[in-house]
Amino acid sequence: MRRAYLSLGSNIGARAAHLARGVEIVAQGDTYRLSQVYETEPLGGVAQDNFWNLVIELVTEATPRELLERAREAERAAGRVRDVRWGPRTLDVDVLLVGDEVSDDPDVLIPHPRLFERSFVMVPLAELAPGLLSPGQLERGVGRVVALGTLESLR
Repeated sequence: MRRAYLSLGSNIGARAAHLARGVEIVAQGDTYRLSQVYETEPLGGVAQDNFWNLVIELVTEATPRELLERAREAERAAGRVRDVRWGPRTLDVDVLLVGDEVSDDPDVLIPHPRLFERSFVMVPLAELAPGLLSPGQLERGVGRVVALGTLESLR
């Protein structure tokens, strides 16, 4: 068993419902904890609404590839359409870390290649795993992040 971290984000439709269903699919019976939900500015230059983001911590035996399959299943269940790179989406799920594994598989790079650039990932990750990121890493993160509360309180 090891700890894995995935980020989930939504900025189209019923954001809380998309996140909640995504959590169910990604967790698939594993023990898990959730960060708060954070409202975040979209990155990438595409005009769109703000995102709601959270990080899930799993205690799991799943491999990075299996976690990627769960992530894609959750996105499909939310009706995710991949029209525009970094565009609006019902649900986006990224595998961030899986134990101490490193993967250079182009489909599932571990750690996630932009993990240490994005405040919307680092802030909720630091909430769940305070010693995982340095203060300097958190300070260098890009994007405004505002805590909204727990997923349950937003449903």
